[in-house]
Amino acid sequence: MTRRIFFKLFVSFLVVIAACTVTLDFTVRAAWEQSLFSTIERNLSQKVLMFANRVKSASPDQYAAVAKEASDAADARATIIDAQGHVLADSEANPSDMENHSTRPEFVAALHGKVGENSRTSHTVGIDFLYVAAPIPNGAVRLAYPLSAIKDVNATVMGYLLRASLLAVVVAALLAFFASRSVSGRLRAIMHFSEKIAAGDLTARIEPGDASDEVSMVAGALDRTARRLEQGFRALDTSRKELEAVLNSMREGVIATGPDGHVIWANRRMQELVPTGVRIGAPLVETLRDPDLLRAVEDANQSGIAHTERVTWASAGKSFSVTAAPMPDGGVVAVLYDLSEVERLEKTRRDFIANVSHELRTPLTSIQGYTETLLDGLPPDPAMTMEFLEIIRKNAARMSRLTEDLLTLARVESGEQSFRFEAVPASSLLQDAAETLRELVRARGSDLRIVESLDDMVQADRDTIHQVFANLVDNAAKYAPGTEVQLGARLVEKSVEFFVRDFGPGIGSEHLPRLFERFYRVDKARSRESGGTGLGLAIVKHIVRKHGGSVSAYSALNRGSEFAFSLPLALTPAEMARA
Repeated sequence: MTRRIFFKLFVSFLVVIAACTVTLDFTVRAAWEQSLFSTIERNLSQKVLMFANRVKSASPDQYAAVAKEASDAADARATIIDAQGHVLADSEANPSDMENHSTRPEFVAALHGKVGENSRTSHTVGIDFLYVAAPIPNGAVRLAYPLSAIKDVNATVMGYLLRASLLAVVVAALLAFFASRSVSGRLRAIMHFSEKIAAGDLTARIEPGDASDEVSMVAGALDRTARRLEQGFRALDTSRKELEAVLNSMREGVIATGPDGHVIWANRRMQELVPTGVRIGAPLVETLRDPDLLRAVEDANQSGIAHTERVTWASAGKSFSVTAAPMPDGGVVAVLYDLSEVERLEKTRRDFIANVSHELRTPLTSIQGYTETLLDGLPPDPAMTMEFLEIIRKNAARMSRLTEDLLTLARVESGEQSFRFEAVPASSLLQDAAETLRELVRARGSDLRIVESLDDMVQADRDTIHQVFANLVDNAAKYAPGTEVQLGARLVEKSVEFFVRDFGPGIGSEHLPRLFERFYRVDKARSRESGGTGLGLAIVKHIVRKHGGSVSAYSALNRGSEFAFSLPLALTPAEMARA
């Protein structure tokens, strides 16, 4: 392991060193050459101007000496050229042997009064030069610096770079050696630790050490993983206990058997259902002696599919729906669902049907009796005939109202009734109710008045809320004739509470909790006489609940009654955006 790690580290170091060397060669050398060239260029520019000043004060027979002095001072070749491009003096060549310089770029620039610069190979000596020329009267002076000096400097720098790279290779080999020994030792410890974990020893631990490198981080992560695995198994055991707690809190009885038919677990509810208690480890037949229940468990165990049976458990005194399902590793789990609540709801349904039948029987009997009397030709008195027909009409109208109320209640409860919710001012709902229902109240000798209002917006369906007001106002005018009926609305927390108040005989406190039940009447005889169906307040309750509100009733004998319902406030645009 140590040798493999050393080889991989050393090769990685070599690649990095080679990449760094090549990068430095391409980047630093170019920058160095440019910097050195710029420095030489600036120096030559300054020295050529000094050369030009000396030539201006010298006579032509002194040009050769001046050129020699300028060459020595600048360490460059010096040349004096007339305006026609003829060389007058040169520090390294015979002027008569030199070409005409009138086309040289630096000379052309100098004749235009500028310091000219150019790099090229000299036709005279055959090497690369940097030429810098400056103007003088009737000509120009020029300095030429050999660029081979830059190449010499570059070669020197490259030598230093290669020696540094070789030294880095040696250092890399040493680092790879020591690093491989250190890493291989810690990796062996990690492998030993992993083998213990794989063998199931979750108590195994590994010290990550004080180092902050990746191997130490891996060791630390593995150690944390082992600790979390141990915690996970503890949590799994805790979850098992929590599951038992949940099953024990269920209202349904749960019992499980193993492949051999012996009880392996039962929840608390099951223990309560069995008078003698459930014996864990005993055959199921010793605990559950009901044949239908045992057959359901046996069928699920043999067929491998779930079975549901309805059984009447005599010892528990209840009826159950038993669902027995096979478990993956054999055995059966049975859930006993108590049907008592279902039977109660069934009884409620039967009572409802009985109430409807009872409500329909009276008008039907009346219609049938008076119709048969009329068909028999009695009574002969036309006035009495009209009276009988009016009675038939009233009972038919009562049946129509009852049917309509039943349909309305069914639509609201089932969700078939459509609601168009919108933001509506509370005052608008009150005004609509007052304008529409005022004549109905006056017909019964009462008056309808709004006593309290506000403009807060509520979320409501106008039509169904109007139906709520109609039912409440009709009841108030019906049972408190000759008194004033008051409408109002007040702000209550995050809702608006509407109320309908009368000043009639009031309602006894024993009736208040049941006022909103179907077919419940305080005075049954008077209610039927007035044409009531007993469903109006039930419709009110369900409509208001669909709006997210609540209903209530307040009354005292001889002090009148107040029926109230609340509607939630409408959301503002900002609240709707957040929602």
